Amino acid sequence: MKVYKIPISVLVIIHTSDRQVLLLERADHPGYWQSVTGSRNQGETLPQTAAREVAEETGLDAGRYELTDWHIQSEYKLYEEWRWRYAPEVTHNTEHVFGLLVPEPVPVSLAAREHLQFAWFPWEKAAEKVFSPTNAEAIRKLGRDKSDTNNRSEKNPCAEPGRTDS
Repeated sequence: MKVYKIPISVLVIIHTSDRQVLLLERADHPGYWQSVTGSRNQGETLPQTAAREVAEETGLDAGRYELTDWHIQSEYKLYEEWRWRYAPEVTHNTEHVFGLLVPEPVPVSLAAREHLQFAWFPWEKAAEKVFSPTNAEAIRKLGRDKSDTNNRSEKNPCAEPGRTDS
């Protein structure tokens, strides 16, 4: 019996406090750059999924850094080229955004079957480079005007002003 992916995923924006963003180039589609992303496994919480995907795709231990749920989710139509991974009736995925704050651009260990290379970019360049509109939007949220960050924490730059659950 074929095991299909669950249409619930995480997008993890790995970034520094000065808003440099780690991007990975997909091995199955050269030229497609993205943040860490992946589907939830049965029985996992979303933070567990985020930590697992960070470890699998970069070799980083999310527990050594600040992993934060940005409380952003979006639903999008699955790209046709990846629909075969899901049950035939599944057409959409719900993506949950997390941030992983690291102290500086750190080297990563790529999963060769998933990614060709990695690079750190200023948030503006990263938002332009990614192929996914939801990934670009999450990066743009990270790069909000610094004048608006006095009500945000470094750990969760996307928190609503006054929100304390970051």
